Amino acid sequence: MPVPDASSSSSAPPPANAAQAAAPAAPMRRFGRFELRSLLNKSSRTMLWLVFDPRLGQELMLCMPRVAPNSAAATEHWLRMANAGSRVQHPNLAHVVEIAKVEQWPYIAYDRALGETLDERLARQAAPLPLDAAEWVSQYLEGLAFAHEAGHSHRDVQCSSLIISPSNQVRVLGLEVAQEVVPANVDFNSVTRRAARESAAEDILCVGLMLHRILSGRPVLEQQDLQAAIQLMQPIGHELVRMGWETPHPIPEPLRAICNRATDRQAKQRYHMARSFLRALEGWRTAASHAEDGPIALLIDKLQRIGHLPSTSTALQRVGQSSAMERQHTSALSGLVLQDMALSLELLRRVNNSLKQSGAPVDGTVLNMRRAIAMLGLEGVQQAARALKPWPGPLNEVQAAMLQSLMKRVQRAGQIAQALRPAGFDAEVVYLITVMQNLGRLLVQYHFPDDAQQIRQLMQPPEPTADQPHPQGMTEQAAAFAVMGCDLESLGSAVARHWSLGDELLHMIRRQAPNAALRAADNEADVLRLTCSLANELVDALTLPEAKRQAGIELATRRYARTLGLGLREVHQAMNPEQAASDASNSGFGPLSAHGPLDVQTPRPSSLRSRLAANKPSEPSN
Repeated sequence: MPVPDASSSSSAPPPANAAQAAAPAAPMRRFGRFELRSLLNKSSRTMLWLVFDPRLGQELMLCMPRVAPNSAAATEHWLRMANAGSRVQHPNLAHVVEIAKVEQWPYIAYDRALGETLDERLARQAAPLPLDAAEWVSQYLEGLAFAHEAGHSHRDVQCSSLIISPSNQVRVLGLEVAQEVVPANVDFNSVTRRAARESAAEDILCVGLMLHRILSGRPVLEQQDLQAAIQLMQPIGHELVRMGWETPHPIPEPLRAICNRATDRQAKQRYHMARSFLRALEGWRTAASHAEDGPIALLIDKLQRIGHLPSTSTALQRVGQSSAMERQHTSALSGLVLQDMALSLELLRRVNNSLKQSGAPVDGTVLNMRRAIAMLGLEGVQQAARALKPWPGPLNEVQAAMLQSLMKRVQRAGQIAQALRPAGFDAEVVYLITVMQNLGRLLVQYHFPDDAQQIRQLMQPPEPTADQPHPQGMTEQAAAFAVMGCDLESLGSAVARHWSLGDELLHMIRRQAPNAALRAADNEADVLRLTCSLANELVDALTLPEAKRQAGIELATRRYARTLGLGLREVHQAMNPEQAASDASNSGFGPLSAHGPLDVQTPRPSSLRSRLAANKPSEPSN
């Protein structure tokens, strides 16, 4: 489109060709009163120009649509929506200097002093660090989420719409510029409401592509325009966008999972809200820069306010009425306590915290319920029971059912681990280590039930397509990274450390990664850790579809067979519910025996067994 020269008094839309704008022989180009200096970006929907405003005596950035509104009513609607968007104030939304039009071309003007575009930053700093990239995108999502919640969409998220100040503050540029072009006789209000809802998901996808662009160091699918990249991606096109391994900097696995989820080929697997995307990024960023912050700090704060898990009302009532048990053996009270998972964990927390405050050595960790009860006394047990919230705590009915189902699975894993435990280990210790290997999962299900639901959904295989007839769901670790920015094992270990559990026990409650190679156990702690890990994997196999269940059990057994010296016969015996029911008569807690092999044989004084289960008294103190 021709552009008038400097002497012309008429106005015309600025050229869409950067080479035309920058031609040295061309006279000064103008758009209304503005002097056009350079084209900062051009996409299929918008243009961003650097201009000089002689009236204000400063440089501005003009953002305008590529296609002018097609009627006077459409132009009026564009200006009305742009003005409404400019009234949404947030530190991460760019301040608007002016909203006006030149002939049929509307525009929004921003102060150039706000900073440079992401394109300009990447041109002079091609490979920013992953932490910097996460910080920029997090700030952008803060502003975008606020705009979405106010009912506005961007509709053309590009690298040029991210403005970075010299102090690294990020702002969103161009809100409500790329409005939908509709026929002049259409009700703009109804169209705008529908378009805002549909465009919000597209905005979030483009932010994921922007993160991919920064981390990978190259345009997504070789397209500078993110909207063009979307047209090539599944399900519209045939391309996949996944973070590769040839990147300027190593990409941490949590950040890789977050980026890949944001650009997943299945729309239902992506982030549906900017806040969800932001929370995952912030969780990883704070955990990576400060280990004591992020999701771990939030979880520990919740533990201090509402406790770790809710106690069942029946268990609380029975413990509260257990004054008649003062003269009975500690194993009787231990069997009662172990039926309440929340109370068991609370006693471990209290007794080990007391040991730390008294200056006990690290290997003085208590993981035997009878010893914990003896140290705290019956009054201490009753205090711990009264400190717990009754079931189901703050959960609704559906969330409580999910937590109850998970607790039953953990209890079943503990029972299987007891049946598979090496000779000489106390059954209570094996059971509680199996529970502690699931501590992160239990706490997330209780304190962050919505996040737990997202993690489960991401682990489900997406719908098959012609390109991928047998798709795989995310691993639990990758799904947790994508939702929270932190894996469940790290959450559980952080809480165990907060409870003053020793380093050796922290090692044992680290569940063996499903895809990690197994090495020969170097010590008793490794044998115990792997035994409990096997039990947890066997229970996971029971959740598979019936056609795959037996294969899952056999796969887990073969994986651990050589290291633990176990076979399918021992595994099937351990998982036999009839055998579990026959053992229940000994203690009232599944196959848990009140008198394990440790009671009839004397272990080596320096062994792990003696340090975990020694000094079992016969009577509780008062």
